[in-house]
Amino acid sequence: MAHLNMDSEALVKRVRRLIGQLQAIERALAEGGDCTTTLHLAAAARGAMGGLIDELIESHLKAHVAAPGLSDEDREESAQALIAAIRRYAK
Repeated sequence: MAHLNMDSEALVKRVRRLIGQLQAIERALAEGGDCTTTLHLAAAARGAMGGLIDELIESHLKAHVAAPGLSDEDREESAQALIAAIRRYAK
């Protein structure tokens, strides 16, 4: 997805925040942290991952499905790739 290069800085920042959240969960588990706090940390990380996936889906749609000038074949192929990714994510 070469088009991601335009947004790569923002996406990398999202990933780094997510890594920090996962490290906080790891510390909580390793140190025997409060289970309620750990659940909240996990929920926040899940939300962050969902936000990242939303950004990636939106970018894919704009660049590979909805962009003007795409052939019907390219549009269909990209739509099918996105559908497959969403199905994997939804499991």
